[in-house]
Amino acid sequence: MAPDGKARLDELAWLRDVPEHPDALEPYFGPELRPGFVLDGRFVIGGPISRSGMATIYQAQDALDHHRLVAVKVPHLSYEADPNCFSRFQREEEVGLGLNHPFVLKFIPVEKKSRPYLVTEYLHGWTLLHLLSAMHPLPEQDALKIASLVCDALQHLHQRGVIHRDLKPGNIMICRDRTIRVMDFGIASSAAARKITISGLTATLGTPEYMSPEQVKNERGDERSDIYGLGTVLYEMLTGAVPFQHENCWVTMNRRVTGDPVAPRTLNPQLSPQAEEIVLHALQRAPADRFQTAAEFKNALDAPDRVRVTGYCDRLQAPCWRLSLRETPVLAGTLLGVGFLALQVLGFLLLRHLLAK
Repeated sequence: MAPDGKARLDELAWLRDVPEHPDALEPYFGPELRPGFVLDGRFVIGGPISRSGMATIYQAQDALDHHRLVAVKVPHLSYEADPNCFSRFQREEEVGLGLNHPFVLKFIPVEKKSRPYLVTEYLHGWTLLHLLSAMHPLPEQDALKIASLVCDALQHLHQRGVIHRDLKPGNIMICRDRTIRVMDFGIASSAAARKITISGLTATLGTPEYMSPEQVKNERGDERSDIYGLGTVLYEMLTGAVPFQHENCWVTMNRRVTGDPVAPRTLNPQLSPQAEEIVLHALQRAPADRFQTAAEFKNALDAPDRVRVTGYCDRLQAPCWRLSLRETPVLAGTLLGVGFLALQVLGFLLLRHLLAK
């Protein structure tokens, strides 16, 4: 399947003013991953492209494929011996190799590896995160079109039983040829991939600003969790802000379980009522009230003039603070655990003080 003219973004004139690459990374390399090192006799390592808390992505050349440029994702040394990290890389590769769509990052199979790493196509372009840092909000027409192409990718994932679970601007690439790529399947849920447990909030659940309410409740979720995730991305593209934001991630998660976001047109009065209706429909707290499929979401994005405005923006409920083991088990459990530990420490210090007397 190849993207045709209708499956691309229109000419985005504002992109010409955005440099393709963010600030260069500091030259950090693992002991054996310096420029010119040949990984497993095949991949000639170049410079780093991006770096996260767990891994670094390097530009490389595939010596077995006419030195074509590829991207090699390698976990940091501190994570290589971690079974959870190894399982995450295995899962991401299993999921990625099972997908084949022009708007999904293409994975390159490697049979024998001397260490954990992933190899994918090399992309020229911008992450949506980079674009939003340079220009926000985006023009309404462009934002709706980007979300529509992401829906194409999601439909492909969902038809194969894959739930992304971590849609965010940093995982969406806008390419030079005006196509997009959905990336990073490290916490994707797939019936075909082995189940794993990864310690750490972001690794297991997603990114707090983009998590669906059911993920906050520590529920597995389904295709509609990705609908919510894309809804948060669309909200940010249209308004320049995420739906729920607070310096404390626990407060951020609680807000999305107990209330609705600020109406988009409050933040960006130039938005059409139809665009606002689409976003708020995708961000319904109950999965049954959202778009039920990526195809349904895409239909609304492609024909906003046909969207019926229900006035839901006037019935939004402000979030409230509520601690519930049933509705926010991760948040409540963590706070209760911290409180119990604090009481134990306090009791120990008090007992030590009394014995000292």
